[in-house]
Amino acid sequence: MTASLIVAAIGVKAFYLLYIWLVSAWVASWLSNRKGYGEKWGLGTGLLLSAIGVLIWLVVPAKTTSIVSQRKLRKEQEEQAEAEAQG
Repeated sequence: MTASLIVAAIGVKAFYLLYIWLVSAWVASWLSNRKGYGEKWGLGTGLLLSAIGVLIWLVVPAKTTSIVSQRKLRKEQEEQAEAEAQG
């Protein structure tokens, strides 16, 4: 009876760790794609380094042609246009 409880407890922990591993790979892939490096780089770091891979992609700077950089540039241009229109 106690052996089955121990196995079940290990199984639940392994299941949660599996979810953490998969979610961190997905988030790292998403971040790397948004920063202009492609999904493969993020997926590789997320699968190999798990949650540390996500932290790495939070620190890596975005390329100038990335979605993040283009959105930031567009926002700055809109703010400049509003400032010029007001005064």
